[in-house]
Amino acid sequence: MSSNSLQKCCLVMLGALFGVMACSPTTETTTEPEVVRVAGEATVTGGAIKGELTDTLAIYKGIPFAAPPVGDLRWRPPQPVTPWEGVKQTIDYGNDCMQLPFPSDAAPLGKTPAEDCLYANVWAPKDADGSTPVMVWIYGGGFVNGGASPAVYDGSEFAKNGVIFVSFNYRLGRFGFFAHPALTAEAKANGDMLGNYAYMDQIAALQWVKNNIAAFGGDVNNVTIMGESAGGGSVHAMMQAKQVRGLFDRAIIMSGGGRSLFGERKITEAMPGALSGEQYGLNYAEKHGIEGTDAAALSALRALSAEDVVDGLNLAALFRPTPTDKPTFVGGPMQDGEIITNSTGSALKNGTVAKVDVMVGATSADIGFNMFADKDALFASFGAYADEARKVYDPTGEAPFQLVGYLVGQDRSMQEPARYVAEQVSSMGPRAYYYRFGTVAQSNDSPGAPHASDIPFFFNTVAAKYGDALTEQDKMAAQTIHQYIVNFAKTGKPGGEGNAEWQPFRAELSNMLDMQRNGEVVHGTDPWKARLDVVKAATEARN
Repeated sequence: MSSNSLQKCCLVMLGALFGVMACSPTTETTTEPEVVRVAGEATVTGGAIKGELTDTLAIYKGIPFAAPPVGDLRWRPPQPVTPWEGVKQTIDYGNDCMQLPFPSDAAPLGKTPAEDCLYANVWAPKDADGSTPVMVWIYGGGFVNGGASPAVYDGSEFAKNGVIFVSFNYRLGRFGFFAHPALTAEAKANGDMLGNYAYMDQIAALQWVKNNIAAFGGDVNNVTIMGESAGGGSVHAMMQAKQVRGLFDRAIIMSGGGRSLFGERKITEAMPGALSGEQYGLNYAEKHGIEGTDAAALSALRALSAEDVVDGLNLAALFRPTPTDKPTFVGGPMQDGEIITNSTGSALKNGTVAKVDVMVGATSADIGFNMFADKDALFASFGAYADEARKVYDPTGEAPFQLVGYLVGQDRSMQEPARYVAEQVSSMGPRAYYYRFGTVAQSNDSPGAPHASDIPFFFNTVAAKYGDALTEQDKMAAQTIHQYIVNFAKTGKPGGEGNAEWQPFRAELSNMLDMQRNGEVVHGTDPWKARLDVVKAATEARN
């Protein structure tokens, strides 16, 4: 990768039970009556809904799965949905969750952000019969941006291929991750979980799927969860969360790390390189003129406008933070002792995660940051493995420092952690399918597949992404890759249905599916094995 290509790559990186079962005790023989399901109509928790019908699909958008988290419900676990009268028309997305959008978002929002945002969406085949597999999507955006409404997240292609697709919103930024001594006191008094409100929303959505997906013809015993970036990190969290154990059967983790991608923080304790969650909250309160740790302080915090809670926070601000000795955002998930009890890497190592089949990987030009001043400092960070690192990353000594630093950065944050997930999951007994997505749309001159560029191909929404620039090669690549995802959701095995075979990961082979630039797929030994081996050795030596 040239230094010019590296700059292009870096710019791109930055740039949701219904069914009545009855029998008569007075007859000698009984049969279960057929459940009458009317396409486009359903009864869910809260009441009756009516969606939109196409020739082959029933589509429902904007289904409330919890009460609006506003007023006194700000920074509370999601509460039960308020029942409604009559039939609710569910034909348009609900609000995306409150945030400050940014122009270069790879998946621009389709709805105006607001605090009232806990809505789910369902795409189902009209002929879904109760045995139809289910895919649940968790979007990314660094836990500060994102939503279910972007066009590239449309679930129609999944439903056309026999998979019910569910998406939903979860709270972001300070709405989703916030701690303060007054909140801790309130949560203890109420017996509530605290801190990770975004994860609580995700748990509520998965519980909603369990209780309601049969109303759409879905199989509650065949549910896959899938997420990218922060959504991939969320899949890791749901695998760790005992509150949803048994609510999904397999998982897809796209660019979600696997060791400690989003850092380690605790609610009441400081960690190396991080304040306690409560201290971030106290700093934020002080900035807005709110003092104290009592109920009055909490009331004042809840009285702040939604815009004040956002306070300029988005992905762009995270990449370019304003220097301060009193940071006001915790940065994302915290170890709360309830949902998250350990780092992702430690939970995988200890085997304290859901034992489900996993598909895991990253893009070929994924996120990677170089925090070192020069090559000597960079390679010194490998400790006893410094010489090996030089051999695999810079064998001639002539590679540009920026390029080497980027490659090490993405290997540490994304590539090796993805393989680590495959190693740990397969060692526990379930199957792991390891991949690298390197496909690049023909209209894009990026030297590799940037972060999040896999989504339109996994969803087969490349037409929405690329418009008139879409080529036949792009279409064929998307169809091939999408079929792997559909197969995995249906059977747990991504191969078959006309696709090349994809074998479960074996550590001794380091085998993977390499989705190449032109959309072709090759199964074999990871071509970056030597790089990832030295990253693993150095990482585990430090720990």
